[in-house]
Amino acid sequence: MSTNQLYAGYQSELVDFRLAFSRGGAYTAIVLVLLGVGLDYGQYPQQQFPFAVARVVVSMLIAGVVVVLYSAAGRRFAPWLTLTWLLLPQIMIAWMISQTEGVHSPYYVGLNLAIFASGIALPFGLWQNLVFGVLSYLLYVLACLFHPGGIEPLGTFIVNSLFLLFAAAASAVYTYFNERARFMLFRLKAEVAEKNAELEAINRKLVDIKGQMLQQEKMAAIGTLAAGLLHEVNNPVNFCLMAIEVAMEEPQAKESESLTECLVDAKQGMQRIQHIVSDLKTFAYRKPGAEVEGTPFMFEKALDSSIRLTAHELRGVKVTRELPADTLVLGDEAAIIGVLINLFSNAALAMRKAGTTAPAIHTTVRWAEGRLHVTVRDNGPGIAPEHLARVFEPFFTTREVGQGLGLGLSISYAVIERHGGQLFAESELGQWAAFSFDLPRAE
Repeated sequence: MSTNQLYAGYQSELVDFRLAFSRGGAYTAIVLVLLGVGLDYGQYPQQQFPFAVARVVVSMLIAGVVVVLYSAAGRRFAPWLTLTWLLLPQIMIAWMISQTEGVHSPYYVGLNLAIFASGIALPFGLWQNLVFGVLSYLLYVLACLFHPGGIEPLGTFIVNSLFLLFAAAASAVYTYFNERARFMLFRLKAEVAEKNAELEAINRKLVDIKGQMLQQEKMAAIGTLAAGLLHEVNNPVNFCLMAIEVAMEEPQAKESESLTECLVDAKQGMQRIQHIVSDLKTFAYRKPGAEVEGTPFMFEKALDSSIRLTAHELRGVKVTRELPADTLVLGDEAAIIGVLINLFSNAALAMRKAGTTAPAIHTTVRWAEGRLHVTVRDNGPGIAPEHLARVFEPFFTTREVGQGLGLGLSISYAVIERHGGQLFAESELGQWAAFSFDLPRAE
């Protein structure tokens, strides 16, 4: 945060701080002014009635200033309105001094009390506090001058004057250091808030990294498994295919239509096993050091692979597509297959769990502005609005315990982001859900 931003934020907070304190101080002043009736009764019972009237009038005037403090103008001019209601009791006290014993009047203490309060308790600025101290002293001088006895005895007047000026100076010093302390506290709060925001961002990144590491470990395990499967399965599958080819050439097979159909079905089954193992290897295995993010591949082929790999989950689901003639894109084919597998699996699971009638998944692919835009949409139960904004958060899942870690969509989001695109979700609860992303065209 720059110095200008910090100062602007401090000024904004200071306005609210001064406004709140001014209102609270005004209420306190009203109470103290009215409670002074007891002082009038104890010191000058003969002046009780006019002094009581004066106290009520001053209290009403302070209350009027409080009303203004709740307006828009009050927020703008809070410091000067505060000075106004502070001066009202000072004027009243000065009048009481002139009506009682002048230089010897005990009401002189009230002037000192208000000056100290302005510096210690109220969030005044330095110049405002100095103005208030000087005006309070001038009111005391006028009160003594208008008293019938004048400023006699002069020694007492000088001592009282010095105490008032000392109080004004001390109050100004308090104000200056209080202002600095408030600014330092605000700066500390701003720095703590900024550090907390940075820590939250770091924590979010750590969560993302943790999710990606878990997924990478799973992918490495699948890659090892796939390589082993390819080695262990391909040999017997090839042997079976050769045996089927030989059998299909036998005269008995050519003469029997039903036997030929059985052999053709067996051959297709073996070929499907080959496709599944090959797709699994393509999905899970990456060559060390290969720049897979920059490899051209046919998106249509990746789509076919993902559908074959999720065939067992898509049983009973009508899968349709709409593709352009050219789907050559640039990127990581294995990772994109993983994204599609995740989207198909999630859609199938959601529709099966909701008991969707005639479940269907439609994939729309189109070119726009040099990128291939892909949308996978199902007619399932949709996504609740409160979950829609969180579906890409790591470890967020609505599945039951043991049915998923909530990492699939967050990993998919990162994969598409690496390809310069964005994965986003749309839904209408109870009607449909759709996930869209885009990939760069291969030059």
